[in-house]
Amino acid sequence: MSRFLGGHLAARLAADPRIERIVGVDTVPPSRDLLRRMGRAEFVRADIRNPLIAKVISGAGVDTVVHAALSAAPGSSGGRTAMKEMNVIGTMQLLAACQKASSVRRVVLKSTTAVYGSGSRDPAFFDESMTPKDLPSGGYAKDAAEIEGYLRGFGRRRPDVTTTVLRFCNYVGPRIDTVMTGYFALPVVPTVLGFDPRLQFLHEEDALAVLERAATEEHPGVFNVAGDGVLTLSQAIRRAGRVEVGVPSPAVGPVGRVLRSARVVDYTPEQMRFLNFGRVVDTSRLKERFGFRPRWTTVQAFDDYVRGRALRPVLGSERLAAAERMVLAAARRLA
Repeated sequence: MSRFLGGHLAARLAADPRIERIVGVDTVPPSRDLLRRMGRAEFVRADIRNPLIAKVISGAGVDTVVHAALSAAPGSSGGRTAMKEMNVIGTMQLLAACQKASSVRRVVLKSTTAVYGSGSRDPAFFDESMTPKDLPSGGYAKDAAEIEGYLRGFGRRRPDVTTTVLRFCNYVGPRIDTVMTGYFALPVVPTVLGFDPRLQFLHEEDALAVLERAATEEHPGVFNVAGDGVLTLSQAIRRAGRVEVGVPSPAVGPVGRVLRSARVVDYTPEQMRFLNFGRVVDTSRLKERFGFRPRWTTVQAFDDYVRGRALRPVLGSERLAAAERMVLAAARRLA
């Protein structure tokens, strides 16, 4: 509830007169601005890892649960151990509470396309029926895969409850803060030397819109959610006006640890692997069965992020022209 997606989703639902009551749960209260946007939505300070969450659900007579607490950043979660507890143990307690509550009729899970992994043997597109060639060995991706497994088990125990899994690609926008938005805001962007992965992005407003529809309509199943089209990493860096610096593969791990320790970007090992190989998903099921088509393409979403953050080129046109002249002069001398 205190993060961007949860808080702004509550604000959207609060504006819908068909919804009788909205209750948001988090361990920390939302900001004043976010609370003001939420309107009539209620905030309950609670920890989903605590079995007392069952009292919140049963006491409010909740019929729809949107679980949007999956975290990808160990630094902001208090470390990898705390992140895993919140992601996995928290989900287990939440689903146990939903199983006991007879009022619950719909559960929506915000998941991630990271469950497909990233590797050299990946297909051009992942659809919802595919499994990764290399199973995630740890971190955020493994947490997400475990959580989806718990939800499938919940669905077998409560077949009367509609379960919806939304696998989001990396979302960007003028307001949301993620690992990727922090990465592209760096003046000098480290990349893996010799690799130029394909990327997909989803605009923050499309992410909210699809969550809102899943919370208010019956859409059982698993759905990939991403903007149309792709960008290569080098194209994205150029569009953001950043400077790309290739890092040899053996040095990627140490560079990532330095960035994390300096709290510049909270980049995890599986996200570094993503920078090697990328990931692209097929969204046909989202459009045909769910009935949702993102308003922003991948390129449009990324460009709106660049404009909204007022990212200016690190090297202006004059400096680029001067650098080009230096390179040409050096080439002539060598010739």
